[in-house]
This record gives sequence, C-alpha cells and structure tokens, in this order.
Amino acid sequence: MKIAAKRESKSEADFEHQYAAALGEYARRGGEAALGRAYELGRRAAAEAKSLIEIAALHHQSLLALVKEAKGEKRRVELVRACADFLAEMMSPYEMARRGFQDSVTALQRLNETLEEEIKRIAHAVHDEAGQLLVAVHLALADVSRTLPKSHREKLKQVEQLLNQVEEQLRRYSHELRPTVLDELGWIPAIRFLADSVSKRTGLPIEITATTAERLAASVEVALYRIIQEALTNITKHAKASRVSIQVRREGVVLCCSIEDDGAGFDVQTIRRDRSRKGLGLIGMEERLTAVGGNLLIESSPRRGTTLLIRVPVK
Repeated sequence: MKIAAKRESKSEADFEHQYAAALGEYARRGGEAALGRAYELGRRAAAEAKSLIEIAALHHQSLLALVKEAKGEKRRVELVRACADFLAEMMSPYEMARRGFQDSVTALQRLNETLEEEIKRIAHAVHDEAGQLLVAVHLALADVSRTLPKSHREKLKQVEQLLNQVEEQLRRYSHELRPTVLDELGWIPAIRFLADSVSKRTGLPIEITATTAERLAASVEVALYRIIQEALTNITKHAKASRVSIQVRREGVVLCCSIEDDGAGFDVQTIRRDRSRKGLGLIGMEERLTAVGGNLLIESSPRRGTTLLIRVPVK
C-alpha cells in the first residue's frame, strides 16, 4: 500500500512538473510543438482521471509563478493570453470526452425509448390479443359443454378454472410489463400497483411513503418505475428479506427515492464483477438513470441489508 501511494505521489509530482515546464515553454516561445505538448498532457490527465478542479488549481499555480517572474504589465498580459491558449488546448481531450459522453447518453435515451415502445406493444398484445383468444376458448367450451353428459361438464369446469388462472396471470404480467396507470396517473401510483402485486405474489410486505406526488417527464417516470421494478425483482429473488421500504421525497430541485430491505445484503464490488449474475442489474439501473441525468448510490454489505438511493433532477 505504501509503495503504491509513493508511486502515485511521484506520478502526480511528475505531472505537475511537466505541466509547469510545458506551460513555461509555450509562454516564452509559443509554437505548435508546445501546443501539441499541451494536448498530450490533456490526454494523460484524462487517462489518470484528474478532475477539472485539480487542473484549474495546477494551471493557476503555474501561471502565478510565471507572472511573478515577468517584467512589465505588457508582458504579464501576454503571459495570461498565452497561458489561456495553452489551457484551452490542454482541455480539448476533456471536451471530446464530454461530447462523446453526450452522444452516448443520447443514444441510450433513444434505445430506452425504443425498448419501452416494444414493451408497451408486447403488454398490449398479451392483454388484448391473448385475452380475446381466451374469451374465444371459453365460448367454445361453453358450446361443447351443452352437448356433453353432466359428468363431463364437471371436467370442463376444471379446465375453465385453469383458463381463468391463465387469464389472471396474463393480465398481471401485462400490467407489470407496462401498467396503463404509469401513463395515466404517474409513476408513484404505478409503483404502488407494482408493490401490491409483488406483495400478493410473494407475501413480502412493501411499504411506500411519498411526500411528493408531482408528475415528472415521461422518460424520468419510466426510468424510475423500471429501476424500482428491477430492485424488487432482485429483493424477491436474492435478498431473503422480511420487509421492504420505499421512500420518495423532494430535496430542492432533486427527487430522492430510496429502496431499503433487511435482507442478506451483498458485497457491491463483488456483485459488479460477477458476470454470471450480471451485477443484479445494477449496470442497467445506472444506465437508465444516467440517461435522465440522475445517479444511483448503493449501500450494502453481507447480512446487513441493502439500500438503493436514487437521485434525479426534477427538471
């Protein structure tokens, strides 16, 4: 650990020295070669995940040293302008990364919209088309029943009961896939419906507390619903929890939603690396939130339950 810390410290000092030297060279001589050095330093900074605050502080420190050595107001103005050009070139890799990130988010938004439309189509097909087929089967059985002896009619009634169960299951799957209440009343009534359905199916108590009921952008509401749906699926499959609590509140311009269970918990980093379980859908949750400008915090450890904290801007 100490050796790694020393190497990191040495690398940081080396970067600061190279930056100050390259900035000083460009301030004195200018030229495309020195600007090329600025770009390379920018690429290195991005690769080492240096923050914009760190870069600004380093640039300010290096510029201040140059200004102190400069003679005359005119030279100081020239220095400031030259250093601004150097910084702009150095920041170009960050700008390219930002644009790439924006393009990725836009593509992710379009993918989510396409998936939601397909889910909506499937849900409607399950509800309407499969429902119509079942109605036709019921009518056909009724016709057959009229021509059969009483003993055979009792057997047909058993078949009808099974069909009724199938119809109920299909209706539930359709509503969970894409509940109409999500579009008509919003995401909070939709998650109440979802929680009620999960509780009836699994016997798991799910408590929902919401201090805000405002409607959000459609993409945000869909993202929140899908994340909570995924979280409840994980809890019922893996957590062995005895209770679940979902809390929704607004903090200024940020909507906060927490999903807490008292189940088995897990090591977050280990689960992220476990390809066989695909990180319990954590990557998918984070991607959905990223697409709408939100973020996800996960707190969990073995035998201590799990808390997911969702934060997303209201506007």
